Amino acid sequence: MNAAATALDPSTPILVGCGDVTDLTTPAAAGRSPYDLIAEAARQALADTGAAPALGAAIDTVAMLRSFADTSYRFASGIGTSSNPPNSVARRLGLRASRHLYTWNGGNMPQWLVNLFGEQIARGEMRAALICGGEALRTQHGIQRDGLPVSWAEDPGGTPELIGDSRRAWSDHEERHGLHAAIAFYPLFENGIRGARGAALEPHLRSMGALLAHFAAVAAANPRAARREGMSAERLATIDADNRWIGFPYPRFMNAHAFIDQAAALVMTSVGLAQQLGIARDKWVFLHGCADGNDHWFVSDRVDFHSSPAIRAVARQALAMADRSLDDIALFDLYSCFASAIEIACAEIGLAEHDARGLTVTGGLPFFGGPGNNYVTHAIAEMMRRLRAAPDRFGLVSANGNYLTKHSWGVYSTTPTAGPWQREDPSRLQNELDRRPKAPFTAKPAGRATIETYTVMHDRDGPSFAVLFGRLAATGERFVANTPGDAATLHDLQQREGLGRSGTVSHHDGRNTFVPD
Repeated sequence: MNAAATALDPSTPILVGCGDVTDLTTPAAAGRSPYDLIAEAARQALADTGAAPALGAAIDTVAMLRSFADTSYRFASGIGTSSNPPNSVARRLGLRASRHLYTWNGGNMPQWLVNLFGEQIARGEMRAALICGGEALRTQHGIQRDGLPVSWAEDPGGTPELIGDSRRAWSDHEERHGLHAAIAFYPLFENGIRGARGAALEPHLRSMGALLAHFAAVAAANPRAARREGMSAERLATIDADNRWIGFPYPRFMNAHAFIDQAAALVMTSVGLAQQLGIARDKWVFLHGCADGNDHWFVSDRVDFHSSPAIRAVARQALAMADRSLDDIALFDLYSCFASAIEIACAEIGLAEHDARGLTVTGGLPFFGGPGNNYVTHAIAEMMRRLRAAPDRFGLVSANGNYLTKHSWGVYSTTPTAGPWQREDPSRLQNELDRRPKAPFTAKPAGRATIETYTVMHDRDGPSFAVLFGRLAATGERFVANTPGDAATLHDLQQREGLGRSGTVSHHDGRNTFVPD
């Protein structure tokens, strides 16, 4: 052990193991449950430390990211689930952890856990932790489609400790108008961005294609990625039967790819325990900076649809804790469920969308894969591998939960941190963010108004409904509404500019209807 390593504060938190699995080919009849996939990724992560048996015995916390089956009715399992998912994984690994944590939903949660566990390890409240998660939605879909006699129901004993924020991501009023899923909310952000940029429909579609083509190229070179075709900007922006509209202006290939079998795991501990167990120094990855913060919880309350004060503040705090600037970062993985998440993050932190360093190490959610709430576990695992391969570089990972709502960021390097590891209490930043202004809102609008942002949602047969946020001409108050559902209105909103279009809104039986001029 070199002098620099022995001089480190033994309570310093470090990541020492990573592993991930992508299964694209196993037939559904022979497919593994999510718990089997996650256990395999965890075995890889433990083996990656080089101290698997001893470190496994030291793990006191097994934390699992909430599965999509337990998050959304759209992905509910018809073949059963575990009554204690983290314990299902722990039992497969022979771990006797005293804590089994199961998160609430959110793509921010892997980085949020790393940040939290860093704090707990530094305070001596935790010896070692396994962070893990995954999905087997490809296999689940195949089993249910084919009516196979398979059950994933199991009761490993005990009750998991739930951790995170349990609040529902959308308001009752948003839900009454069809807003309760990411595929509907993120198109609203995208059109808001387009409006702020003053871009027309077709040029902006091509711009999105050019942005995401860089992600597709990274995925093409990543053997763990689900979509490795390396789609061009032109292909991504071409609408056809394979790349049909989902929520305008996003075609299918610009949506996170959820129906996949993927799992990932990370192992965290302290410098002191790593030294005691003989974990090689070249396995250690340090969390130099981190931060967490939420934008206003409901999208209806945001002052606009093209910015994120929380991203700006969280990124600034994470970099400041690391004593680094963007110029010091060699590797990025920006959360990429949709183009709007990338575009807003770049704008808030001052990073060019076509920065030569690249914006992803995996290929992103549309191409690498979007395994529910667990994508960022894969991103951190890949970041660890990249940083180990080129020591002393710095990498930045961003994580996003709900609808550009919850944000967690981390700055990583094999370079040791200096002095005792400590981060600022996240509640201080959150209190500042909560004091930011909200848009004036009315649930019962009436009169002349204009469209602020909008989307047209599609099913396999074509456009099904439109939902928009608008502003009343008389008061400037925001409202949410649907348009009439006739095909002519829906097609017109996609063929002609809808942003700023005038019309009349009315309220009836709890719902609002906006009729464009």
